[in-house]
Order: sequence, then structure tokens, then C-alpha cells
Amino acid sequence: MPRFFRNRAITAKTETVYGDDAAPTGALNAMQMTNVVFNPSVGQEENRDLVLPGMGHQGVILTGSYATLSGEVEIAGSGTAGTAPAYGPLLRACGMAEVVDAGVDVQYTPVSSLHESASIHFNADKVRHVLLGARGTFTFQLTPLRIPRFVFTMTGLLGTITDTPLPTPLTLTGFKRPVPVNKANTTFALHGLAGACEGLNIDLGNQVEPRFLIGHESIQQVDRQITGSAVMEAVTLATKNWYEIAELGTLGTLAGAHGTQPGNIVQFDAEAVQIGRVSYGETQKIINNTLPLMLTNPGTGEFTITVK
Repeated sequence: MPRFFRNRAITAKTETVYGDDAAPTGALNAMQMTNVVFNPSVGQEENRDLVLPGMGHQGVILTGSYATLSGEVEIAGSGTAGTAPAYGPLLRACGMAEVVDAGVDVQYTPVSSLHESASIHFNADKVRHVLLGARGTFTFQLTPLRIPRFVFTMTGLLGTITDTPLPTPLTLTGFKRPVPVNKANTTFALHGLAGACEGLNIDLGNQVEPRFLIGHESIQQVDRQITGSAVMEAVTLATKNWYEIAELGTLGTLAGAHGTQPGNIVQFDAEAVQIGRVSYGETQKIINNTLPLMLTNPGTGEFTITVK
């Protein structure tokens, strides 16, 4: 019988011990994602290159095999202020520490050590692939009239591959309905200017390295460079002189929030944002500026996501 592409399920759970399967279930740890791309075998190929009395391919030996999974998660709250969102395990596996203030909010900030990991199970119509010790990175965009999404790229060690039924039940009630990016739902200010914004893009920029040694195999996050860009409607120099700010390397704040209802608000803050080389563009015959962003303040939490 054929196996159908639409019959897929993803579960993910934070690991207590690195590389030990946390055994995520469909009832408690289901992930709601879109535009998913799963690669079950990534790595190197070692050619033997034997001296033989004839031409022809000699085959290869697969080494350092691991798996990758990328996909998008809608940016929304958990439904209850102070309750971690269902996608929290993915943020944590991207080097973001989770701090829960019950009844108030949940904050995620990047850390430079003691990175957490996740076990991810990907079931492609009754064939289950287990990824262990998974770590990753993400980007996100706030684009007017669009649903905002985190775009995760996860890398994990190969666990088992088995014939396994799709998880039932697959409970996705922890994922709340998102609202589109617009004036009513979204606010944004850069270096104190809450001007008209055509879009914000942030890239966490984690460097994730599969590490295969004698006696040790793991997926490691070894660096982070948070960058991004904002496209803002151009203003006069008297209102905001982006060119001077860029030339002087002046640091300023970034403050964004999406959603207005308690339990469905996601806030983005950075305290030390440097502006790169400013460029001109236009949309609908209106001049805009593209502003490259560098989120600095390394080691002290250069970026915070607050779900409330």
C-alpha cells in the first residue's frame, strides 16, 4: 500500500539527559508546523578509491550521519498568560532559556552555555524517525497582512527508524489561532522611532555543528550572531537621521509586539541594536529605507521573546 504525504506528525520534548529519548507523545508534545522539510540522512560519504584492474564506481561508505528538520510555527501565545507556548521546546533547543512567571509571562533569552536539547519524532505515514540531542536555530518575519511565523531549522542525531503507527491522539489545542500582522495587532519601534514599517526580519544565527568523535557524538551550538533587517518608510533627517546613527555606530532599542489579547501576545525586545549601511527602496512609489540590524550585547541576553 502507498504511504501518503499528508499523513505526517511531529512531536518534540525537551531532553532531561542529552541524547536520551525523552519519548514525546502525541497527546502532550505534538508540534503544529507548516512548510516542513525533513531530511532523514545527512552527512559525509567516504570514497574507498581502491586500486583495481578496471574502471567503474566502487561505492561509498556513509559516515557522520544525522538528520535535519525545518518547518514553520505560527507566532501566537499559549492562550494563558504565564503558561509556556506549545512550541517552547523548540525555542529551548535553539539556545533560548525559558523563565516562567506564572500568571504573568514566559520569557526566552539566548544563553551561551548549558544549551538544552530536544528529542524529535517525525512520523511519515507510519514510519517513525527519531532525532536525538536535537539543537537548532530560527528566523522570523513580521510582514504586514501575513501570518507571522518562526522558521525553525533543527539538527539531530539519528535514533531509531521503525514502522510505528501515527500518534493518537495528536493534541494540538496548545497552538492558538494567530492574528495577522497589521496596525491593529502589531507595534514596532526602532531606536525610539515608531514609524511606518514594511517588515521586520530577525535571524537568531546559531551556528550548529554535528560533532562526531571517538567516544562522543553530539549536536553542538558553538556560536550565535543575531542579525536582521527592518524596512521602514523613509522620514526626514530631522525626524530620524539613520545615516548618522549608522556612521557613529550608535546603539538603540528594538521593541515589537504582536497580538493584543492577554494569552495571545508575543513581544520582541533588544536593548543594543546597531544599524548597518542604510539603503533606499520604494514600495507603491513611496520611498523606504532598508536598515540592516545587528543585535549586540553578547553574553548578556541581546534579545528577549516574551509570551504573555
